[in-house]
Amino acid sequence: MPISFAHLRRIRAAAAATVIGCALAACASLPPPTSELQSAQQAVTRAGQADADQHAPDLIATARSELSRAQAAMARGDDDEARRFALSAAADADLAHARSQEATQNTELAQRRAEIADLQSRLQTGDQP
Repeated sequence: MPISFAHLRRIRAAAAATVIGCALAACASLPPPTSELQSAQQAVTRAGQADADQHAPDLIATARSELSRAQAAMARGDDDEARRFALSAAADADLAHARSQEATQNTELAQRRAEIADLQSRLQTGDQP
């Protein structure tokens, strides 16, 4: 018995549905965001060690809050929300770390400039240190 065009269309439609179903299943089964949570925790710790509480208090507070929300979402089993909050916490903590380093370096630069100005003044007047 010959295969009809209608039969071929049904086979092709079934194959397409199978492929689409498999693709959707693969997208829906991402692993839990444990590495994202660990990275966020490390970023918050690194920012805290760089005195972000002093130099970028709003950013580090936001990062800590987002990390807590990520951990709570993970405990609830909401992996997508946990991943989103963890990535946001890491980004805010990294920015707090960078701003803290910038503030520290600007302070050191100002001190060095003051030392240079003092030495130049002493050289011009002939004073000894």
